[in-house]
Amino acid sequence: MKNILLALVLFLIPFLVFNQNVGAGVSGLYNFQSESLGAGARVNVFPNKRISFVPQYSYYSIFLGTISEWTLGLSIEAKVIRTNTVNFYLLAHSGYNNWSNASSSPMEGATTENWNLEGGAGITTNGCLRPFLEQRYNFKFQESHLQLGLLYIFGCKNGDKNINRKVACPTYN
Repeated sequence: MKNILLALVLFLIPFLVFNQNVGAGVSGLYNFQSESLGAGARVNVFPNKRISFVPQYSYYSIFLGTISEWTLGLSIEAKVIRTNTVNFYLLAHSGYNNWSNASSSPMEGATTENWNLEGGAGITTNGCLRPFLEQRYNFKFQESHLQLGLLYIFGCKNGDKNINRKVACPTYN
């Protein structure tokens, strides 16, 4: 069984990484209600398709605000407007949240372990190195946060800014 999993991983890595099918990035987060700063990391699978899957990790430190928590989750991004230079997208995010200082919260029913559901919108560029900006709303805690970050697309050709555009076969150009 281990050999089958290893073979599958070795087969998928070149397909995903070298064909512009995976990106990795970091972001800074700001929670408006708690006035807290955080940091995030993400992987974007199929960043050039209309639908992409984005596993994410985020962390808010008590030293940068009033909360101390981390979240591990998955977003699904649907690009609703795609141009040669930018994409506008809607997202849905679900994640496990561990809130270490929940007991100090005035919020009724605050617990250490939570499942979150978020909705939001974002904008990103189409280059190899993509800045992005997202606004999200957490339905459970009724709070909003902003993410500003940078995503790098693996296997991206330098200067290939029109990667959403269909390109004809080089033989017929």
